[in-house]
Formats: sequence, C-alpha cells, structure tokens
Amino acid sequence: MLAPMEGVTHPGYRDLIASYGGVGVVCTEFVRITKGPVNRRLLEHQVVASEHAALSVQVMGNDELNMALATEWVVESGTDVVDINLGCPAPNAVRKGVGAAMLAQPEVLSRVVRAMRERTSGPLSAKMRAGVDSSDRAVETAQLLESAGVDFITVHPRRSIDRGGGHADHRIIKAIKANVGVPVVGNGDLWYAAQSLTLMRESGCDAVMLGRPALRNPFIFAQIAALRAGTRAMRPDGAALLEHVHAYVRATPAPDTALSGLLKEQLRYLLRSLADGESVTREVLRQPDVGSILTRLESRLSGVSSEELDLGPEPSTRSPGGRC
Repeated sequence: MLAPMEGVTHPGYRDLIASYGGVGVVCTEFVRITKGPVNRRLLEHQVVASEHAALSVQVMGNDELNMALATEWVVESGTDVVDINLGCPAPNAVRKGVGAAMLAQPEVLSRVVRAMRERTSGPLSAKMRAGVDSSDRAVETAQLLESAGVDFITVHPRRSIDRGGGHADHRIIKAIKANVGVPVVGNGDLWYAAQSLTLMRESGCDAVMLGRPALRNPFIFAQIAALRAGTRAMRPDGAALLEHVHAYVRATPAPDTALSGLLKEQLRYLLRSLADGESVTREVLRQPDVGSILTRLESRLSGVSSEELDLGPEPSTRSPGGRC
C-alpha cells in the first residue's frame, strides 16, 4: 500500500507509483473533516481512480455525524476503501483532538468509527499510531477498532510524541496481529524491500504500507513483489531515476513555480541513493526552475549504474534516514 502523504499523493503521483507494479492500494492525502459543513465537492475531488491499484480515501476528524456523512459521500463517488486517520501527530491536529489525539479518546473513537461503519458496506480501515505518549494501550485500541467494525488496521508503531524520531517498534505490530482477527498492515522504517518481507515474516502482518521509502525508491513495491514471488528484484540505475523524474513532472498538474517546489521535495528523498546525495541535493535546491533542476539531474545521473545507487532490495551500510 502507498501511504497517504500530505502534499505528495496527488492522483498523478499515486498512479505513477502504482504503474511500476506491486501496489495493491494507493491512498489519498488526508481530508480534514471539521464540525462545520462538509464540503462534498472537496471530498469528490479526492476520488480519482488509479488504473493500476485500488483507491483509499483517508478522512480525519472527530465529529461522528460529519465523519459518517463524509464516508457516505466518498463511497458514492467511487472510492474502494475509506480510512480514518489516527496517526497524524501535528500539533494543530492534536490540539483539535483529531488524528493521533483520538487514540486517547476511546469512547469518541468508537462512536466515530461505528458511525462511519453504518454508512458503508465496503472496506473501512484505520491507520493508527501506537499511542499518544505511551504504547501500553496499542493492542486495546486495535481491539476497539475491530469491535467498531473496521475491516483492517494499519499500524505505525511510534507514539504521537515521537513524531518521526526514534525507531518504529515492530514488536507492537506483532502484538496487535496476535490479538485481533482482522488483517494488519505494518508500517514504519521499511526503507528496503527485504525489510518488508522480514516484518511480515516476524510479525505475521498481512501487508505493508510505505510512504517516504517510496519517495526514496519509487520501485520498492515492485522489488517487494519480486522477492515474494522468489524472482530477482530489479535494481534501478540512473537512467531509470531520470525517467521517473520526467514521468513525475508529466504527471503533476501544477504551474512551474509550484511544480519546482514539489519536485525538490521529491528529490530530497530520491537523491539519498547517491553517495554524494547531500551535495547534489543542495545544488538542486538552489535551482530556480524545473528546467534547471532537470538539467542538473541529467548531468549527475546519466551513465550511473545500478551498483552506484543504494536502491537494491537489501539494506546497505548507508542509512537513508527520515520518516516513513
């Protein structure tokens, strides 16, 4: 599964990543559902199907009536899955009692999920963190979600206060999987394809969700699929990365100034695969427009072999860092 990422997972990007293979579900950016009137047009705008994968629309809020209405409307618009965000650790979300903050409000959480469940007969899921400031109730929360009617649970095993720091505690995924009857999707610190298979084997989780690792390696889902099938996983070279960047530019409907910023954010991750990635990234970030960025990338990536890139399926000694 391709994780929801704010400012990243627009329809063109979702379909591009799915086109490389190995992705069963792609997720939208989360849609904020407040206590005010629900914007049906905004919700419907999120429902853009991918040619290559099922679509999950993620909503975030704590008003049970509006969350139920949002669920009904996105289902009517054609989404395959409705997902509730229980993982956003942003201070603004926490102050409003939504995202990961709902993990500390079990009664509210249960009412909201049950209200959503009443409005759809299709797949309903939840993406949760391990807790707010403690992971002690992670299993209990997952069981609450199961009893409220979700069809599967995605687990990012960090607390809200951790944000993207520290390490994902995959033991939490294993504990949840052992104590619920619905499928569990594992997430967190899965930078290489082989790490996803290790997590599935050791925790028993049914699938994985990847966010930032797919920015760093757009072909990671295809690598996972190959490893699961027992076939050789591809190793992208510089030409493959250049083609991906050009495809991203074609798939992103934005004026040059906005597109330049979006592309630079992608390249902060993509260029980590180079031994001199930090210096190349600094150069790219100084470029004034998309054309200049592409020219610099073509100069650096042309002729680069797959062995020169840290994009193999197995972990290397180089740490990719960041959040996932």
